Amino acid sequence: MPTVTFVKEKKQIDVPDGTDLRTAAKQAGVNVYSGFNGVGAGLNSIVNCHGWGTCGTCRVLVTKGMENTSSMSIREKVKFRAPIPDPLPCLSFIGNEETMRLACMTKVHGDVEVETGPKLDLFGQNFFS
Repeated sequence: MPTVTFVKEKKQIDVPDGTDLRTAAKQAGVNVYSGFNGVGAGLNSIVNCHGWGTCGTCRVLVTKGMENTSSMSIREKVKFRAPIPDPLPCLSFIGNEETMRLACMTKVHGDVEVETGPKLDLFGQNFFS
């Protein structure tokens, strides 16, 4: 069984092959709905798309084991490139194009490490490049 490690929360959970990261996070007691740099996390945990891949609030960084995840879905590609209705949180995609995923759309097929709530840095090195 694949192991999912949530880096910030220091939690690990074994999940069946094909489990999405959102389900794994819920089983581990991890909130993937981080809000805007942490602001609004409580509200986002209630007001979200419930795994349909349309809200973009469950974005995560896969820090290790990207090859053990499913390929990026059409919904993810659309969400990160046309971030409607929440443009600001999706800007954290800039500079993380290879590792940013939506937890609800990412299936696990091997061991992965995940960082929940990636920060939005409007003044970072990747924003203006």
